[in-house]
Amino acid sequence: MSMDWGQQVAALRQQVRKQVPLIHHMTNVVVTNFTANGTLAIGASPVMAYAREEVAEMVGHAHALVLNIGTLTAEELASMIVAGQEANRRGIPVLLDPVGGGATEFRLEAAKRILREVNVTTVRGNASEVAALIGWRWQSRGVDSVGEAGDRIQLAKSAAASLGVTVAVTGPVDVVVGPNGGFAVENGHPMLGLVTGTGCLATGVVAAFTAVATDPAWAAAAALAFYGVAAEQAMADARGPGSFQAAFLDELYRLPDAVLSERVRIKSLD
Repeated sequence: MSMDWGQQVAALRQQVRKQVPLIHHMTNVVVTNFTANGTLAIGASPVMAYAREEVAEMVGHAHALVLNIGTLTAEELASMIVAGQEANRRGIPVLLDPVGGGATEFRLEAAKRILREVNVTTVRGNASEVAALIGWRWQSRGVDSVGEAGDRIQLAKSAAASLGVTVAVTGPVDVVVGPNGGFAVENGHPMLGLVTGTGCLATGVVAAFTAVATDPAWAAAAALAFYGVAAEQAMADARGPGSFQAAFLDELYRLPDAVLSERVRIKSLD
């Protein structure tokens, strides 16, 4: 892979638009509408299906599956396992978003069960969520990390090695580590942290890029760079979180490839 990251990110973004992958989101009730609109804005297609009676059939139509435990119930966990295992049988990538994974024992055990019983392609979470999955100590409150002083690069490397999956740890700098190496993505804006659901939508965007790529780590890095540039551009028209949310959706839809290529900031960890 050449070092012209910006052009490669733009090219992968165009593949999403060309192929229009169907992303099956099993996500939380807080973010469903925003996730669906964001998935449409990038040129992919969303579907939300949760019932155990239909998830295996729905996965059969999809190009990627997102499992998000943000408002999880025991019934939804059972459905996620069914959907994930069907995705595995069909060779469809599965992405796990362990929202608030360290906040309660139920969430943590649910995430670990998914990782045991489903062949997960990529885990995308903040530092406290990913740390909880591998037993690292990382101060957390609710679904937000408040202990960002730790070494997120080492965290991502340790989690990828321990879990056997591609890991994307998002924060001020996003760190992605897969079996063939890793990336640091320096794009983004702090306003993302003031709009509920931006992390969950980020997982959906990573899923869409993963659906059309061959390397999950590069797909995650490219998706997060695109996502971050869109956030940076959105701040030109935003006055606060409300106007930012609308402007951000607009940028996910209209961001010119030339601007995207120029503004991408990715570094190889190799």
